Amino acid sequence: MEIVLVRHGETEWTRSGQHTGRTDIPLTEQGRRQARLLGRLLGDRDFALVMTSPLRRAADTCALAGYGDHARVCDDLREIDYGEYEGRTTRDIRNEVPGWTVWTHPLPAGETLEEVGRRADRVLALARQAGGDVALFGHGHMLRVLGARWCGLPPATARHLVLEPAAVCVLGYEYEAPALRRWNRECPTP
Repeated sequence: MEIVLVRHGETEWTRSGQHTGRTDIPLTEQGRRQARLLGRLLGDRDFALVMTSPLRRAADTCALAGYGDHARVCDDLREIDYGEYEGRTTRDIRNEVPGWTVWTHPLPAGETLEEVGRRADRVLALARQAGGDVALFGHGHMLRVLGARWCGLPPATARHLVLEPAAVCVLGYEYEAPALRRWNRECPTP
């Protein structure tokens, strides 16, 4: 069994570096091209279960990659709720909170990493029950937490797992141990 993580294509805010949690921002034209290329990268692979975040940047990526008809919306796949930091860049936040990162500091009026980790664990439990390979279409920080939790690591460990827009990762096993089989494979530039 493998779990394929697919990060959505480019949006205006991924391009500018703004934290995009609950804001339902669309893909750019470049992001739409990337999503179609992700479909080629996945090679019409047959999945026992396909799930997508309810936010349209992930759902549209899923559909444009060719898996929209098979996808189940999973609220637990939504991006981290950044609270008061929604729409702001790390550089901007650091003007107020030196050294701030999403992995090391609180998100005022947002989620804790423990809450995000619990969501990730629920998603992984559903994936393990699928009876075959699974595709999860989602968002950068949440997919990074999924990778960490798959390996039994705390959510903050995800800070070491960089993930670009329109990238694919594969979670699997080395013998019986959960492992990152592939990480951050970017789709070809359209």
